Amino acid sequence: MGILRIVRMEFELESIEQFDKMFHEVKHHIEAMPGCQQVLLLTSPNRPAIRTTLSWWSHEDDLNAYRSSKFFGQIWPKTKANFKGDPIAWSVQWNVADGMTFDV
Repeated sequence: MGILRIVRMEFELESIEQFDKMFHEVKHHIEAMPGCQQVLLLTSPNRPAIRTTLSWWSHEDDLNAYRSSKFFGQIWPKTKANFKGDPIAWSVQWNVADGMTFDV
């Protein structure tokens, strides 16, 4: 079983462009972390200040190692400084054997 991490964030509207740019700059670094399969950024069509990230991890230990990493410690404070409210985050299991592909 793998882990899908979902994080919903609401930003100050004037910070959206800055966050989107930062995400695209760091995405490949996140995907290079051990166990990370893919990271996606979703935007809300009706609420422009909402962003949701989806990240697929081989194991929960991989996700926890990322969250404890120096890299995460550098980008998370920059991200949360522009939040309008508290983020909502949760993890769910996904079955790697189901043949999910990452050709998005």
